[in-house]
Amino acid sequence: MEQTKGYIYGINGPVVKVKGSDKFRMQEMVYVGHEKLIGEVIGVTSENVIVQVYEDTCGLKLDEEVCGTGAPLCITLGPGILSNIFDGIQRPLPDIKNHFGSFIGRGVDFPALDTEKRWKVTFKMKVGDPVKPGDIFAETPETPLITHKIMVPNGIEGKIVWLAGDGEYTVNDVIARVETNRGEQELTMCQKWPIKQERPYLERQPISRPLVTGQRIMDSMFPLAKGGAASIPGGFGTGKTMNQHQIAKWCDADIIVYIGCGERGNEMTQVLEEFSELIDPKSNEPLLARTVLIANTSNMPVAAREASIYTGVTLAEYYRDMGYHVALMADSTSRWAEALREISGRLEEMPAEEGFPAYLASRLSAFYERAGYVTNLNGSEGSVTLIGAVSPQGGDFSEPVTQNTKRFTRCFWALDKSLAYARHYPAINWLNSYSAYFDELEDWYKENVSPDFVKYRNEIMAILSEESSLMEIVKLIGADVLPESQKATLEIAKIIRQGFLQQNAFHKEDTYVPMDKQYKMMEIILYLNTKMKELLEMGVPVSVIVNTGISEELVKMKYTVPNNDLSGIDRIKARIDELTDKIISDYRE
Repeated sequence: MEQTKGYIYGINGPVVKVKGSDKFRMQEMVYVGHEKLIGEVIGVTSENVIVQVYEDTCGLKLDEEVCGTGAPLCITLGPGILSNIFDGIQRPLPDIKNHFGSFIGRGVDFPALDTEKRWKVTFKMKVGDPVKPGDIFAETPETPLITHKIMVPNGIEGKIVWLAGDGEYTVNDVIARVETNRGEQELTMCQKWPIKQERPYLERQPISRPLVTGQRIMDSMFPLAKGGAASIPGGFGTGKTMNQHQIAKWCDADIIVYIGCGERGNEMTQVLEEFSELIDPKSNEPLLARTVLIANTSNMPVAAREASIYTGVTLAEYYRDMGYHVALMADSTSRWAEALREISGRLEEMPAEEGFPAYLASRLSAFYERAGYVTNLNGSEGSVTLIGAVSPQGGDFSEPVTQNTKRFTRCFWALDKSLAYARHYPAINWLNSYSAYFDELEDWYKENVSPDFVKYRNEIMAILSEESSLMEIVKLIGADVLPESQKATLEIAKIIRQGFLQQNAFHKEDTYVPMDKQYKMMEIILYLNTKMKELLEMGVPVSVIVNTGISEELVKMKYTVPNNDLSGIDRIKARIDELTDKIISDYRE
C-alpha cells in the first residue's frame, strides 16, 4: 500500500495542520517532521488534516513532511509488559534511559517489548486443532506470579498447521501457523491493538463479588465490585494518591495497572520506589511482578496525557482476556480532562462549562464503560475494575469533571479536607460517599463473611447519620443538655470513627484488614452499643460507662488484635460483660 504523505502548513502547540493529501484517515497514526514525531489524525476537512502530536513540537517547521501509517495508534501486547514502566504511548522508560540517558529525546522509536529476551514457551494445542480469536494456544511464565497466556489475535480463525514446539523464543519469532480462508497466517507471541478500541468479549456478566481492598471504609461501608468503576474526588492534600496506592498494594486483583496521568514527577518517583520495594503478601514476591506502571508526568507533552488513559485500559483488557482480574488506577482523570481542554482550545472548538469541550461527558463514559466482569472469547472469566482519582480545583465537587464522573461510576469515595487536616485517613466522608453496588454484593457478604454483615453495616451507617444530626444541636447548645441516650449515640459514633473508619497505613496490623476482622470489629462495637442501652434503661449515666476505659479498648483493637488471631475481640467482649455486670451490681446496691 502506498504511504500517504503531506506537509505541515500550521503549528499550534501539539496541534499541527497538514495539507498535500486527502488520503489521511481519522485516528490514523502519523509521523510528523524530519524527527518522525508520533501523532494522530483528529480532524479531516476538505482543506486540511488536523494532527495532535504526542511529543514536544518545539523546532518543527512549515513544509516538513507528515507520513501516514495506514493504521490507528496501536500498542504492542505480549510478554514483557508486567514489571515495566511505560510513558503514555507505550515507550519503555527504563530501556530508553539505558540507551539514551535520563532525558528522552524527541522522535525516539524504541520497541515497547524486549525483542532480544527469550521466553520459555509451552504449547497448549497441537497441529490440526481448530482455533478462533482469543483462544490460548501457548503459555510462558512472564513473572514469578503471572503466567502469560499467548492468544490467537483478532481476525484469525482456522486450523493450526505448524507449531514450533516447546522451547525458548523471542516475542517476534514465528511460533505457529494457522490455515485460514485468507491463506496461511503466522503467529508470534505479540499482537497489536488500537488503544481507543475496546477489546471484544463474549458476554458481560452481572456483578456479584467485591474488590476486597483491606480498607475498612471501602470494603464494609462503600464497596467496589470487581468489574465496577469508582471515583475518588478530593482537593489537594486529601489523600487521593495514597488511597490509590493502598488499593494497588492490597486489593485482591491479579494484576495492577497504575497510570500517573499528569501527576507531579516526585509523586511518580515515590510510586516507582515504593512498588519496587513492596512484597506481595500472598506470594512473598515483589509486587512489581504483577504490576505495570504508566508514567506521564505533568511536564510531559499534554497530548500524550490523553493517550495514557487509553493505553492503560487496553493493557488491562488484554490481561482480562487471559482470565485475570485487573484493577486500574488512574491518577488523575482531571489532568486528563485538562489535556482535552487544552487541545480543544487550540482547535478553536466551542467551549462548554469551565472551558471543557462539549464532548467531555462522552469521553469519560467511553473510558469508564470499558470496566466490566466478562466471559472472554476463550470461555474464561476476567474483569477490569477502574478507579479514577478526580482533582477538583478548591475541592469543589460541582465542577464538570466530578459531576460527569459521578454519572458513569457507581461508587463514589468523597475525600474531605477537614478530615484530612484532622489526620483522619482515609479521609473519605461517610455522609457524602455512596456505593450503588452494595445491593448486588449483599449475597456475597452473607455467604462469605456472615449473614449479619449487611445488618451490622446498616446499623453503623444509621448511627453515623444520627451523630451528624446531633452535632448540629451540640454546636448550638453543647452536649451537656442532651439526654443520656443521645450521649451514648455520640460515644458509639466516636468509637466507629476513630476505631473503625480511621486506618493507619503504616501499622502492620492496620494497613490491611481481612473481611472477617472487619465484621468482628463491627460486631463488638454494636455489642457495646446494645449493652450501653441496657444500662441506660436502668438509669446508669453514660459517663460511668465511659470512665471504665472500654471505649479506648475498642478504638485500639485495630492495633492490639492481630489479623490472624481474632480471639482478642472475644476477650474484649468478655470484658464488656464483666464491666456491665459490675456496674449493674454497684447500682443495685
